[in-house]
Amino acid sequence: MFELVRYLKERASLVERSLAAAVPQSEGPSARLDEAMRYSLLDGGKRLRPILALASCEAVGGALDDALAFACALEMIHTYSLIHDDLPCMDDDDLRRGRPTNHKVYGEALATLAGDALLTDAFGVLARSPLARRAPALVAETVAELSEAAGSRGMVAGQVIDLLGEGRAMELGELEYLHGRKTGALFLAAVRGGARLGGASAAQMESLTVYAKALGLCFQVVDDLLDVEASTEQMGKRTGKDQAHGKNTYPGLLGLKRSREFANELSARAAGALSGFDERAEPLRALAGFVVERKL
Repeated sequence: MFELVRYLKERASLVERSLAAAVPQSEGPSARLDEAMRYSLLDGGKRLRPILALASCEAVGGALDDALAFACALEMIHTYSLIHDDLPCMDDDDLRRGRPTNHKVYGEALATLAGDALLTDAFGVLARSPLARRAPALVAETVAELSEAAGSRGMVAGQVIDLLGEGRAMELGELEYLHGRKTGALFLAAVRGGARLGGASAAQMESLTVYAKALGLCFQVVDDLLDVEASTEQMGKRTGKDQAHGKNTYPGLLGLKRSREFANELSARAAGALSGFDERAEPLRALAGFVVERKL
């Protein structure tokens, strides 16, 4: 029987070691910047996006090492987004994963620059990967998709829509459009990128795209539910902030019961998209259940 907890621990440990090597602590003028980058990058977390990339690569028969640099790049971009989201000009949070947010420790200016550096360096990590020398076109395609997912047509666009929508009630379609970019775009890039680097066929990519879209949306619905139902101590960050900021959420639009049902439907949709895969996709199947059942 597949042991998800063990799998997550092993993969997270692998990602942690690789991230520490990708962003080393230097001496001299840039030492403080490196410290700020590593403060947020190496503070634990679920490492869900890089693990999805690795699992997708393995699901199509790829080698783990071929997706490891990409997995690190994903987590660096995700960490940059968290640092910037927490800034006073954005969500103004003072707690992340049970610790003071980056700007509370290093100040707003250095926190902003640490996020900028993580975003920029992420693409260098991927471009310098061993696979980039063996299959440059494949890596270039992955870089392009990752850039779109993180930029003005993806995650950044979603954040802008979220900010502009505060205090204004959205329709369900608008909310799904928002979170398909703010949250879902990086999930989609993680799964598709890992699969592409693992040598996925066109049919496999199509199925994994369905999986990733459903999983990313499921993650956001559950995140919205936890912001209402969980405590700050459980989450390691301030809860109840969505309502305080007048943000559009699934519980706010659908209610708690229907939001939970919707999350379960999305989890089932994600798992169903893997019907054509063998046992190598078992981690992806288990992650579809993990996302809907998570408590933090």
